[in-house]
Amino acid sequence: MKRTFTRRELLRLMMAGGGAAVLAACGNQSGQGGQTGTQATQAPAVVSQPGSKVKITYWGSFSGNLGEAEQAMVKSFNESQNEVEVEYQFQGSYEETAQKFTAALQANTTPDVILLSDVWWFGFYLAGAITALDDLAKQVNLDFNDFEPVLLNEGVRKGVHYWIPFARSTPLFYYNKAIWAEAGLPDRAPETWAEFSEWAPKLVKSDGSRAAFGHPNGASYIAWLFQGVVWQFGGQYSQPDFTMTMTDPNTLRAAQFYQDTVVKNKWAVLNTNLNQDFLGGAIASMMASTGALAGIQSTATFPVGVGFLPKETNFGCPTGGAGLAIVSRAPAEKQLAAMKYIAFATSTANAGIWARSTGYMPVRISTKQTPEMVEFFKQNPNFKTAVDQLPKTRAQDAARVFVRNGDQIIGKGLERIIVNGEAPSAVFAAVNDELAQGAKPILEDLKAREG
Repeated sequence: MKRTFTRRELLRLMMAGGGAAVLAACGNQSGQGGQTGTQATQAPAVVSQPGSKVKITYWGSFSGNLGEAEQAMVKSFNESQNEVEVEYQFQGSYEETAQKFTAALQANTTPDVILLSDVWWFGFYLAGAITALDDLAKQVNLDFNDFEPVLLNEGVRKGVHYWIPFARSTPLFYYNKAIWAEAGLPDRAPETWAEFSEWAPKLVKSDGSRAAFGHPNGASYIAWLFQGVVWQFGGQYSQPDFTMTMTDPNTLRAAQFYQDTVVKNKWAVLNTNLNQDFLGGAIASMMASTGALAGIQSTATFPVGVGFLPKETNFGCPTGGAGLAIVSRAPAEKQLAAMKYIAFATSTANAGIWARSTGYMPVRISTKQTPEMVEFFKQNPNFKTAVDQLPKTRAQDAARVFVRNGDQIIGKGLERIIVNGEAPSAVFAAVNDELAQGAKPILEDLKAREG
């Protein structure tokens, strides 16, 4: 049965996660891919009427070589069987895809399967725009037990799966090995921020042409990277019940650290294009997505090093990226066909092909043990770093990924602290209030949706 969306729901979807969500936890969507995988493996057969072919539409969000890898997956699926045909349609960035989906819901011109980022899927779940996947998964023998739990569980509500991990990432610490060697530093990432604070002056050029570290000058991406730093300092954005904790002393301590790196200690800078400045040597290191790894390594003119994120009081690292969802308005036959595609794209072998082609993490546990991945990790140890770090990661706080525009609210507050030099306590007090107000309609929607 087709669902009719209320004006309230559609307006909320229009407002959800706006602004610069394009960069949030997604890596380099237009980056140049690195090593490519082999042809994707065969899809399981779809049960359909003899001689018929179920045609479905898939909305994707990657450009550059990531987009080529995404389209190659669709092509391989279509060539592997003759019962389902997926039409790939590029919709732009994560944000643009979500906005077009919102408009399509209103116009009743929705796709059948869609790639949604971590800051977008929840709003569409609340509106009932994406469907429960468990029964469909059973019909195609998709084993949820083989998915990485920390990635899979983010798309679960009340024990039901709505969002399947696909292009999933975490931040890594990237460093320029040539600059590290020039400064006489050990060939590894710093273990703690205190250690890096000792190293940083050796990496800075006195003429201002190079900083030791770069923060992204964008409200969204900086909030994702700061999430891990907040945890490292013992703070958090919010509690699971949407109680905001931006004024927690440890959260403020993390914000003060960020400010000091630029304003007081002057070894870090804000960069409009973080990856480009790293590749150009304007910064010696950065935190950036695993999804950028293939592109960075294939483009860099110097050896690239990566490591776990530095610790402070604790270790902290968030997950990020995008997953696949099936549209609730799609007819049952198309929903089943869409799940067949999801099972294909996230299979043990194809999850490995995607990971090797892009730098995103393998979403299947079994993928890591395949001969292809074992050999790939042996030849490309940087790619294994994210996999080794994954057990230490966790899902982001609700304030960033579930509150409407929470990602931007936090990011813009951080920019005020770093760029304007404003006091973290005053800025985050205002941010806390804004997030709390933004959480109210979410709590109302959750009550209506989940009881």
